Amino acid sequence: MAQDSNKRKKPNILITGTPGTGKTTTSSALAEATQLRHINIGDLVKEKNLHDGWDEQFECHIINEDLVCDELEDIMEEGGNIVDYHGCDFFPQRWFDRVVVLQTDNSVLYDRLNKRGYSQNKISNNIECEIFQVLLEEAKESYAEDIVVALRSDSIDDIIRNASNLTDWVDGAV
Repeated sequence: MAQDSNKRKKPNILITGTPGTGKTTTSSALAEATQLRHINIGDLVKEKNLHDGWDEQFECHIINEDLVCDELEDIMEEGGNIVDYHGCDFFPQRWFDRVVVLQTDNSVLYDRLNKRGYSQNKISNNIECEIFQVLLEEAKESYAEDIVVALRSDSIDDIIRNASNLTDWVDGAV
């Protein structure tokens, strides 16, 4: 586990990736299998008003990273959390024992985002992020290389396999 994890009895996992890669589905399945707490940052930001307004161009809240980190600090120190968010570079490195970057084929991703009703601009922006592996690079730059893993997430079978493999990892880390 992470350097500061000696206080924690259970690991913390960050599941990140471009919107539409299956973060919430994977996080929910993993939380159910491991009894770890699933924290969806997008929901937390809305529920606790941890944002600085709405970004018209990107059609999302402008999260206040400091407020989010302040809100999470105590529970992250306890351990046993799965954090689900499409960004990762503002979270303290000490919080996570495993950083999972979900990746999805562009045609699959397009279909998922289109079904969500995203605008063509928002779909294009997210597809570009996936093509250029923006989230994987962000994770590699922000966290120790040995805790970052990239996993395919094109199908339900991938999600089930990923949740199973991560459950095995959690069982070995506890």
